[in-house]
Amino acid sequence: MSTKPNVIVAIPVTSQMSNALAEVANVTTVVPADRAKIAAALADAEGLLCSNQFTIDAALLDGAPRLRVVSGFGVGYNNIDVDDAARRGIAVCNTPGVLNGAVVETTLLLMLAASRKLVANEEFVRSGGWSRRQSGPGLGFDLAGKTLGILGYGRIGRAVADTARALGMSVIFHDVVRPPEDLPQVQYVPFPVLLRQSDILTIHVNLTAETTHMIDAEALAQMKPTAWIVNTSRGPVIDEVALSEALTKGTIAGAALDVLEQEPPNEEAPILSAPNTILLPHIGSATVETRAAMLDLAFANFLAVLKRETPPACVNPETLVATAAWR
Repeated sequence: MSTKPNVIVAIPVTSQMSNALAEVANVTTVVPADRAKIAAALADAEGLLCSNQFTIDAALLDGAPRLRVVSGFGVGYNNIDVDDAARRGIAVCNTPGVLNGAVVETTLLLMLAASRKLVANEEFVRSGGWSRRQSGPGLGFDLAGKTLGILGYGRIGRAVADTARALGMSVIFHDVVRPPEDLPQVQYVPFPVLLRQSDILTIHVNLTAETTHMIDAEALAQMKPTAWIVNTSRGPVIDEVALSEALTKGTIAGAALDVLEQEPPNEEAPILSAPNTILLPHIGSATVETRAAMLDLAFANFLAVLKRETPPACVNPETLVATAAWR
């Protein structure tokens, strides 16, 4: 009888990863991820390697009495109740850091697209408006000299600030975790001040109870009518219905979003028909290099816990003492 732990792999991995994992575990592969199949396999599984888009709720964990590690492919971990996982002695791992550059680039892409009316101008050319010598979409605006407000000043927020200052922007920030502090050429401000002063507000927070719908109708009403909002973090940070109404009424000038409340969105979602929007299908980390680095880190986390070693990135490290001695 095998003494190896049973584990579930619910994302595609390389052949080298499969071979390395087979040396230390009995592997059940469920790709694409199927909730019913994963639930059945969790009855005696001690590890789950999955996307951070796969919801892991209490009902699923109730049927996984031996589970000791969930390694997610992605930096976010709002797909699982981390406190509940900790109470059950389950280590939750993620992939921070390796996607910073790609997300910063996507944020800059959206800021530039907004400032130069990229989508409208591209459509103007493609539809023949330029060929017919019609009037174009109008002038954009310079980023230099504008104030960038950053909500969430972690690794990505800081990198965005560096990029913005290189473009000649002034930078202010607010953070729900960090204590108030002024950094070189970057000023901490209270949340209402962030809303009032930002020409572009960019969001870089984790999704928590505190940040869910943090940008609601009340917050949007405090922003400049010329302001744009950019979101490359998590969709539910913004109340999408309130944002759609604000865009329709002209409360703010526009929104450039890589993430939405529901992904993919319902075809009738108001944001899809709201004016002055740039919408992307959650491509913040979607480069060959970044996705490979994310997979490497997710797998390294998974393998480390199975070997009773310290994983490179664990959200609830207090569980590792229990995990190391689970068998």
